[in-house]
Amino acid sequence: MSITSLLQSFQRFGVHLGLDRIKTLLAQLDNPHQHIPIIHVGGTNGKGSVCAYLSSILTEAGYRVGRYTSPHLIDWTERICINNQPIAESELETILIKIKNSINTTQDIPTQFEIITAAAWVYFYQQKVDIAVIEVGLGGRLDATNVCHRPLATVITSLSREHWQQLGPTITDIAGEKAGIFKSGCTVIMGQVPDEVKAVFQSHIDALNSPCTWIEPATLIDENLVVYENIKYSLPLLGKMQLNNSALAIESIKILQQQGWNITKKHIQQGIKKTQWLGRIQWIKWHNHSILIDGAHNPAAAKMLRNYVDTLDKSVIWIMGMLSTKEHDKVFQELLRAKDSLYLVPVPDHSTAKPDYLAILAKQICPQLTRIKPEKNIFSALEKATNEQNSQQVIVIAGSLYLIGHFLGNLRSDSSKGHNN
Repeated sequence: MSITSLLQSFQRFGVHLGLDRIKTLLAQLDNPHQHIPIIHVGGTNGKGSVCAYLSSILTEAGYRVGRYTSPHLIDWTERICINNQPIAESELETILIKIKNSINTTQDIPTQFEIITAAAWVYFYQQKVDIAVIEVGLGGRLDATNVCHRPLATVITSLSREHWQQLGPTITDIAGEKAGIFKSGCTVIMGQVPDEVKAVFQSHIDALNSPCTWIEPATLIDENLVVYENIKYSLPLLGKMQLNNSALAIESIKILQQQGWNITKKHIQQGIKKTQWLGRIQWIKWHNHSILIDGAHNPAAAKMLRNYVDTLDKSVIWIMGMLSTKEHDKVFQELLRAKDSLYLVPVPDHSTAKPDYLAILAKQICPQLTRIKPEKNIFSALEKATNEQNSQQVIVIAGSLYLIGHFLGNLRSDSSKGHNN
């Protein structure tokens, strides 16, 4: 059976938060998570980048490092890595069959996310990792990753109002849910969060008697070099937000150093330099055109993307698709400017916002756009965008990680067939 078909039977519509199912499932699998030291990474934006930095630094230091992230862009195997290498399809299939056979069908059946999370724990335990870097899926308090009692460090990368339908209507509600990953006496590292929620996080930290560091972003000292806490390093990932994300990773590593982990300044510098993270402010080639891709799907991420695009000093041809649940108007307000063009496409195989509806909304928000056009798919939009493009324009695909994944998956498929992209 394929990975997709094995997971298909556990697919449910909507979000089903709660820890009872995952705890029952892990108990049936002999609680592999209890044997693995972890760094737990939560927040709104930047989680994946922080996990990528941490995994790369720890790998550089010679440790066997598990990394669990979501969602995947192309393959399920991307979610579960050791030393930055995805799990083999055959190994994941074997683990999923084992998990499926362990489930008591008379009980509340686990969700797809809970199944793949359990698979990560099983794999990391089987492979005897020294440490695992675990990204929260959604929220924190009731997320399926929130099953370890003593993380080595807990990180909150950033906070904005996303997934409010599941986590609560206000940003303070969301902060309370995110703070649910804090554990008694375990160190917390806090990134940049809005002033109005700092007190929420601090009250959780105080109640748990947890040591806490509130970080300041790294400082850019020239075009390719930044500094944080007397460590100078080059950033391979683009965008101003990486000053925050890399600082969070370094601060987490400092906590590990204090705990006796053997990680040097050079490991940090080389680990960051070698970090790769797909689909986040990334340049790629498509039919000899340079295309910028970014999975920005909420207003805060859209603002970061716009900040980067503004440094290019060009007008933008946007190709965008968004899920129906996102704050479309606020994303458009952050991204769209006069003289930009906009092509709107569906997000395949997901609950997509209709391109016609997005076109009407975009025209209301930025009537000075030079072109607003719904298209049947991302590739017809790309054909038109590349034909239209001049030297003073840049093409940017954004709005959904799932759209980016669909695009990259087709790109990989084309290259494997020998097509020239």
